[in-house]
Amino acid sequence: MTVHVSVEAEALNPESLRKILETKNCGSIVSFIGITRGQENGSKVERLEFDHWGKELPVVLERIGNNAISDFEINSVVIAHRIGTVLPSEPIVCIHVASPHRAPGFEACSWIMDELKTQAPIWKKEITSDGESWKSGLG
Repeated sequence: MTVHVSVEAEALNPESLRKILETKNCGSIVSFIGITRGQENGSKVERLEFDHWGKELPVVLERIGNNAISDFEINSVVIAHRIGTVLPSEPIVCIHVASPHRAPGFEACSWIMDELKTQAPIWKKEITSDGESWKSGLG
């Protein structure tokens, strides 16, 4: 039962992150990769800028991953999040879950993303062709 978290200023490599999972006795890997949209409300997205609470973000991600292992029938979790500037089509967040069966893997992956959005101390500024704005909430 392992949790691996990563906060990256450079591009995420979802395939390399997937290889970190411990898959012994697993029959399923469920993945979610969130990317920057190219448009938002009819405006061209030029980039997103992520600010974060440096010392606390990895702690929160680790806690979310450990809770997922405790609450779902899963064996291993990888959670990685970008900080800094992220361009359209680039990965923002990557979640991989290894589990003996697919249903708990899907449930855990979805739950992790929902928890990340409500708990992770990350703030997002969206820069579009119409200007810039901080998006409300965490994550």
